[in-house]
Amino acid sequence: DVMNIKKGSIKIGLPPIASSSVFPRIIGEFNKAYPDISLQIIEVGSKMVEHGIEDGTLDIGVVCTLPTKEDVFDMFSLVKDPLMLVVHSEHRLAKKDVVSLAELKEESFVLYREDFSLHDRIIEKCLKCGFQPKVVCESSQRDFMTEAAAANLGVALLPKKICSELDGKRVKAIPLAEPAIYLQLAVIWKKDKYMSFAAREWLKFTSELLGISLPANLFKKLGTATVA
Repeated sequence: DVMNIKKGSIKIGLPPIASSSVFPRIIGEFNKAYPDISLQIIEVGSKMVEHGIEDGTLDIGVVCTLPTKEDVFDMFSLVKDPLMLVVHSEHRLAKKDVVSLAELKEESFVLYREDFSLHDRIIEKCLKCGFQPKVVCESSQRDFMTEAAAANLGVALLPKKICSELDGKRVKAIPLAEPAIYLQLAVIWKKDKYMSFAAREWLKFTSELLGISLPANLFKKLGTATVA
């Protein structure tokens, strides 16, 4: 590591809902540039990603809402994507151009699992609108949530980018009015922890690939080895 040998391994925590975004491209490009650095992708919800970063079982993580523990994590933001309501094509709300969260008071929800930060965020927003959402099932998989909405089992809230890929004949995606709820993808790592050359290089590579400016002293702070 001190000699900057471009080898090693990185454990990255990645929520399933985020795996369909920019990460397949990032992983593919990184593998081309660094074939001797192996990436181990651990698919868990954002809460488990944060726990993994804190206890050291993960080197780097991706979360769907920005962490509140600013004293524990360093981070940079990737995506801010609004959630949209996904309903059966013949649902009572399907013809609306926009829907408020309060209008979903009597609906059944197909929600993210409890280890997903979006699970808490959606419930929190519903409570502020005066109701406790009725959850009929929970999942980590967007395909299951979409199919559940298509089967009229309940309504789902999915990121706008994912909604743009859905079959409009089976389900309808409708923008949510205030209060808006966002998928806010961010890369996080433990503050003031030494990171290997491989992990530092992944952070640098990813930020440059996505055109994100990071502080010039960041990589010196993360380790004593010079980044090539």
